[in-house]
Amino acid sequence: MPKLRIDPFLLKLLCAVLAASLLPVRGLGADLFGWLTSLAIAMLFFMHGARLSRDAIVSGMAHWRLHACIFALTFVAFPLLGMAGGPLASRLIPHELYIGVLFLCCLPATVQSAIAFTSMARGNVPAAICSASASSMLGVFVTPALAGLVLAEAGSQGAPLHLDAIGKIVVQLLLPFVAGHLVRPWIGNWVLRHNAMLKHLDQGSILLVVYTAFSAAVIEGLWARIPLGALAALALVCTLLLAAVMGVSVALGRLMGFSLEDRITLLFCGSKKSLATGVPMANILFAAHAVGFVVLPLMMFHQIQLIVCAVIAGAYARRAQPARA
Repeated sequence: MPKLRIDPFLLKLLCAVLAASLLPVRGLGADLFGWLTSLAIAMLFFMHGARLSRDAIVSGMAHWRLHACIFALTFVAFPLLGMAGGPLASRLIPHELYIGVLFLCCLPATVQSAIAFTSMARGNVPAAICSASASSMLGVFVTPALAGLVLAEAGSQGAPLHLDAIGKIVVQLLLPFVAGHLVRPWIGNWVLRHNAMLKHLDQGSILLVVYTAFSAAVIEGLWARIPLGALAALALVCTLLLAAVMGVSVALGRLMGFSLEDRITLLFCGSKKSLATGVPMANILFAAHAVGFVVLPLMMFHQIQLIVCAVIAGAYARRAQPARA
């Protein structure tokens, strides 16, 4: 049985939150960090575009039924479940955190961990690569529109879909992503050779966004409005949401008659949400003082999904190997 351990990156995130809680950045420093955050987000998505392999996408495109089911889980089932759980969530957690839960429901799937868990569980890895990469790319377009619709339907006064937000998405996310992918023929090999260094760039960008976002939220009274009991309730809400999506995934895979390998891919690609995409996007779509509230559910869901998926992938990995002719 795999060891249950806290993701080291989550510890870094917690340190960023602690630093923002004790020493929040203010005034001119906040303006400087805002510019650095925008630059870091653009660089982050440039590198994501440079990493995207066209060959991997083409090799997995043929299995369109599986991809359609994964996208339905990611962009349809998740938001519907988040909205359906509104009456329960509103009793357990503050409204600001529930907005964060709805936002995470609108995010694309994570790429690296979805593929890693699919590979560990001996699922359909080429399909996972194709689906996770496409989900990340589609999320740049789908998530802002979907978040606007879901938050408006949920009665939020701060639904983020407006022309200014769309312009920021295009400039800070889409253009760098496309530019990175276009120059992939020239820098693709360099990116692969320096993947470890670029991982630190990814994490550093997210940590910068988290520190800046939580600084603004702390100044606005984040911890005075979210007691310890609300954090425990948030963990329960995130766990129930993940369990519900995984249950739908298992039922859908059997209903569609997928093979075990495809059902594994559906489970791990359809039930995960991207922290790397969600944090920068929240920084663009929401007001500065609200970003800390919005990303807190995503950070908690991220760790819960890693623990649960590690246990499930380990169980699948221990199944008997199929007999060879």
